[in-house]
Amino acid sequence: MKQQLDSGQPPVLLDVRLKYPYEHSTVKLPGAVRIAPHEEPDTAGLSKGTAIVAYDSDPDELVSSRVAAHLIRKGYRVSALKGGVADWLGASYPIETKDSIRSAPPEPGSLK
Repeated sequence: MKQQLDSGQPPVLLDVRLKYPYEHSTVKLPGAVRIAPHEEPDTAGLSKGTAIVAYDSDPDELVSSRVAAHLIRKGYRVSALKGGVADWLGASYPIETKDSIRSAPPEPGSLK
């Protein structure tokens, strides 16, 4: 996968993590496009001739495999990232930072 990213024609990366893991994470793969996994993927910016790699936070690729299969049925060249984002981080591949959800501070006097 790293070689594909470094090539002249890197794949489009789709971040299809479930809502909680996505929102509470501060990282994503470089240039990844967010697609909510339980919605019909917006394929407007995707080309059927371009390699696409979907990734999630599950080491068994359950969500990314399902999204990849759906897009394959529509004619796209898609694969699921083996090991998900955890294996990517474990291999020390490059990442981008993103904002995560911040909890609102407690109301004054609510912690009594």
